[in-house]
Amino acid sequence: MIGISACLGGVCCRYDGKAKEIKALKELVAAKQAVVICPEVIGGLPTPREPAEIVNGDGFDVWQKQAQVLTVSGMDVTQQFRQGAIAAYEELKNQGITTIILKEGSPSCGSQRIYDGSFSGITKAGVGVAAAYFMKQGINVIPESDWQRAFDHSL
Repeated sequence: MIGISACLGGVCCRYDGKAKEIKALKELVAAKQAVVICPEVIGGLPTPREPAEIVNGDGFDVWQKQAQVLTVSGMDVTQQFRQGAIAAYEELKNQGITTIILKEGSPSCGSQRIYDGSFSGITKAGVGVAAAYFMKQGINVIPESDWQRAFDHSL
């Protein structure tokens, strides 16, 4: 069993109210070989919601209290991102999930690239808040572009 960012599994939970479905991953969920999780929704954020980006760092910096997650209008949603990551991890742990496929670019789930905090569409190397937390807890984090690698680890 693996975990999957809910939006990749077909759940309309992104900030824009849409999904970013990958058909094969949605099929894994339907076959009960994967579970979906959205740290932002678990953290209490609505769908749809204002776009948010990590300002002054990445997810690891958020955990060190050196960076924040702000919406495009300047609202600080750092606490919701942190709470969502912790609660999502607990759900994964309770189901024995040790590998998760995450949505790249997301301020929660990005595992290689995130937006740079300027809301200009520019990305930078870095990880999201949940991805950083999952990594710190020993979960094998795989970006959506490499989703097939998850099968080498847990199926």
